[in-house]
Amino acid sequence: MTNSIVSTGMQTSAHGNGNDPQGPQAPTARGQNPVLRALEVIGKGFKTVWEVPKARFGLVLLALIVLSALFAPWLSPYDPKAGDFEASIGPSAQHWLGTTSNGQDVLSQLLWGGRVSVMVAMVSGLLSTCIAVLVGLSWGYIRSFAGEFVGFIVNLFLVIPSLPLMIIIAAYLQNGGMGVIILVIVLTGWAWGSRVLRSQTQSLRSRDFVTAAAFSGDSSWRIIFHEIFPNMLSLIINNFFGAATSGALSEAGLEFLGLGDSTTVSWGTMLYWAQNNNVILTGQWALLLAPGLMVALLAVSMTFINFGVDRLSNPRLREGKA
Repeated sequence: MTNSIVSTGMQTSAHGNGNDPQGPQAPTARGQNPVLRALEVIGKGFKTVWEVPKARFGLVLLALIVLSALFAPWLSPYDPKAGDFEASIGPSAQHWLGTTSNGQDVLSQLLWGGRVSVMVAMVSGLLSTCIAVLVGLSWGYIRSFAGEFVGFIVNLFLVIPSLPLMIIIAAYLQNGGMGVIILVIVLTGWAWGSRVLRSQTQSLRSRDFVTAAAFSGDSSWRIIFHEIFPNMLSLIINNFFGAATSGALSEAGLEFLGLGDSTTVSWGTMLYWAQNNNVILTGQWALLLAPGLMVALLAVSMTFINFGVDRLSNPRLREGKA
């Protein structure tokens, strides 16, 4: 009897329908390692994303940005903090983007600054997504008073304007380094993703394969992470890139306002010092334009990748329909 129920549940989930935001993904097979199942889904998902031209452009652009940050020690011509050059000079053969008012090479700072900015974006996006997954899946599946309390906390974070809250927390914890910036971004960026994942969890909770797992005696946490989680990977990946994009922009914004560690070389601190030194008046346009452009390109790359992730979530897009 149990095998019949499981088989029915798998067929129902595998075929799905056009209104299913997760598309025709099969549920996790009973007894199958969820890690292997997740890796299999990720591999197929990457192939689907790569077939989307916008997503392919985003992946290539993001790879170039990440690689330039990783290889900054070998690509940068000078030490980013070395002030041994003539101050406030324009682009030249020796300094492609000129120098700062302290005699530091702008190109070297741009390459090294990418290490910090990309790291903050990825780490804050990952932590925000982890919190969103834990809260969203448990909140959507478990029905109890605790769920009502969690809903109150999530709604509270959603109604409070994130930017003012971010500024207040960062100002209170000022001079705490990049750890504080990441903490502020995560505290203000997890709620939206958890609400989206909660809605999808409630939809999957009524599926036959989840009901079969409950009848066979599986615990709630096993059902959440062995049955529901693998079928929500596209939404989770989408949430990660959205949170990472928000993290990159938030880091640049907080650093620009002087709420971070101004001694750290990042794209945000480059914008901060450019604004403080009135680089437009002195003709050092590259010191302002270059880091701003890199922040924009990082955000654009992850936004374009999400076009491909949307194709995973929407079966109509995979079929080439509107």
